[in-house]
Amino acid sequence: MAEPIVTTDRVVIVSDKQDGQVKQLRRAFRQRGRECVFCPLADIAFDTRRASGIDIPTLDGVLPAGVIVRSISAGTFEAVTRRLGILHALSHLGVPVWNSAKAIERCVDKSTTTFLLASAGVPTPETFAVEGPGNARAVVEREAARGPLVLKPLFGSQGRGIRLVRTAADLPEPDEMDNVYYLQRLVARAGPPYRDYRIFVSNGEVLGMMGRCADGWITNIARGATAEKVVGPLRQKLEELALAAASAVGTDFAGIDIVRGYEGNLLVLEVNSMPAWTGLQSVVPVRIAECIAEAMVARLDPARRERPAA
Repeated sequence: MAEPIVTTDRVVIVSDKQDGQVKQLRRAFRQRGRECVFCPLADIAFDTRRASGIDIPTLDGVLPAGVIVRSISAGTFEAVTRRLGILHALSHLGVPVWNSAKAIERCVDKSTTTFLLASAGVPTPETFAVEGPGNARAVVEREAARGPLVLKPLFGSQGRGIRLVRTAADLPEPDEMDNVYYLQRLVARAGPPYRDYRIFVSNGEVLGMMGRCADGWITNIARGATAEKVVGPLRQKLEELALAAASAVGTDFAGIDIVRGYEGNLLVLEVNSMPAWTGLQSVVPVRIAECIAEAMVARLDPARRERPAA
């Protein structure tokens, strides 16, 4: 007879390091009666000796009640494929994984994100993703007359590796981009200072939003932008658009980046499936980590989910 699969009450937080946000999550889960285990995804193994086929350090072959994915770390194609395979396997075994491997794959690959947004009717800048410098030059020569394009690493984050492309001469060599060119129409907007917006969505609800203000057109907090409160009627439009974007991509929680053009049109730039919230937390009263923990615990405990709000 096969060994039964055993599940613990503990939640695994997958992250490369125990930073402040991981500590916030652990504290929030503990306050709700759930202990957490911290573990880099690279340390979780496929192991057919285990009943589940998965071995998570410190759990001794037992499956967790749920998984929160904070980061999966850079690595070779083989390494990242294996790590995502672990998340797929946990979902296959019935373990709630936030965000799921499917959602992470959709968000990490910017070309898939923009495809899904456009398919769902969510406004997003014109985008082109091609392989090879010849195809990239053809796009630029065709499109640059209508305005500059922004070249982004397909799998990049925090504003790293972004550059402005006005002519084909601005395109980097293929090895700098792994031979994949993701080009997006630059949205003309007022500035300096330049602004865009980050909206944090969890479990179908907007938890908070911030404006990101910078002297340059790249407005990531990690690149020195400052966080601002968002007030006025713009909030409702941002909420509606962020919820539509999260739904289109299928995330349990996400950071949605939205830009407003000169004419007031709002466009979704990216959907981040492993968003940081330090900058956002500085301008909103809602405790992001506590909201994520509450939503996950409600998923794990139906009685809690159905309990009337205090």
